[in-house]
Amino acid sequence: MTQRLHFVFGGELVDPTKNAFKNIDAIDMVGIFPDYESAYNAWKSAAQRTVDDAHTRYFIAHLHRLRDEEAEASPTEELGD
Repeated sequence: MTQRLHFVFGGELVDPTKNAFKNIDAIDMVGIFPDYESAYNAWKSAAQRTVDDAHTRYFIAHLHRLRDEEAEASPTEELGD
């Protein structure tokens, strides 16, 4: 069986319309999960705890996509200005 690892993390953003964290040292690393369903449940729980803070956002990263060496690499966003 193929593992489909997912990483849930989040924190306060500089601007709620962007994906840049205000303080990367304060990122909440919720955890790594063996499937999307458990990652989604963890993401939903974390997001609901911070629902009143528009600047805090949580994400699900698909770690299994990083490990798939046969798949064509997806473009990444350049960091910086």
